[in-house]
Parts: sequence; structure tokens; C-alpha cells
Amino acid sequence: MTKILFVCMGNVCRSPIAEGVFRKMVRDAGLEDIVQIGSAGTHAYHVGEPPDVRGQQAARKRGYELTDLRARQITQSDFHEYDLILAMDWENLSLLQQQCPRQQKHKLHLLMRYAGEFDAATVPDPYYGGPEGFGTVLDYVEDACQGLLEVVRKRATMYAAFSRSQDRQALRTRSRERLQDSRNKKAPI
Repeated sequence: MTKILFVCMGNVCRSPIAEGVFRKMVRDAGLEDIVQIGSAGTHAYHVGEPPDVRGQQAARKRGYELTDLRARQITQSDFHEYDLILAMDWENLSLLQQQCPRQQKHKLHLLMRYAGEFDAATVPDPYYGGPEGFGTVLDYVEDACQGLLEVVRKRATMYAAFSRSQDRQALRTRSRERLQDSRNKKAPI
């Protein structure tokens, strides 16, 4: 299971959009049994609130549903539970780095590192702007999430191959043990 957490400031604009977009991409790719997705904010400004209405409307126009999401603040357990924690901008990445236990910092990245089309390093915050800002967020997030999906797909393939290899090894070990047991039973005392 690969667990991915998207993080912005209040968890009502960018990170729930990323969660909704990636959730649909994962479902469409048939990977929802092996990928868990969440989102959180670095601040508790909007805990319990649904995503910004403007973001919900923009997302719905592109086929993403966000109505079931509720804002929450990141917790210490998130740093241990999730495999990738993807910040929307430098400020939130910095806040995550300050809160994250040292041995978990390798999990922290900017979401846009996975983008293939857009060169921007961060996803702009649309909160104080108009509805067009949410379209830009969706453009960036869709691009980055497509790249992220490829990474997750490769990871799932590698894990499946490793699991099959481990299963074969376990079968060989059990076969050797059974053979040894049968030899021990036949050997005179």
C-alpha cells in the first residue's frame, strides 16, 4: 500500500483539489486497492469545513468530486503513516520540515516535482483571488498528479514483482523443510 498526503495551508483549496484529482486518477487506473490518498493543512484555520465552493465548482466541471472532503490539520502520526507528503508551495514545505521528525523528512516534497508540462515549482494559492485561479490550480495539479501516478504505478509493479519473488522463496523454503522432515522421519534412529 502506498499512502500519499497532499498538504496546503488551510486544506480547503489546493490540497483537497489534489486529493480529488489524484483519487479519480488512481480509481481510473485501477489502483485504488494499493493507494491511499489524503489531504491536510499546516494550519487549523478551516478544520471540519468542506473545500472552498469555487474549488468544488471548478473541480466538478472537470469531473472531480470534492463534496465528501473535510479540512483537517496535519498531525505527527501523518509523518509516520504516509509514504509521500506533498506540499503545494515552499512555505508549507518549510512548515512541514519544521514539524517532521528527522527520520521521516525524506517523505517531504513539492507536488510540482512530478509535473511534466508546467515548469512552476509550486501550486499558486487561489484563496484570495477569483474563480480563474482554481482553473490554474487544476491545470497544475492534473499535470503533477499524472506524473505522480506514473511513479505510483511503477512502485506498485515493483512491489508486486518483489512480493511474487518473496512468495516463491517462501514456497521453496517450505518445500525444503518438508523434504527434510520426510527424510528425518525415514532415517533410522
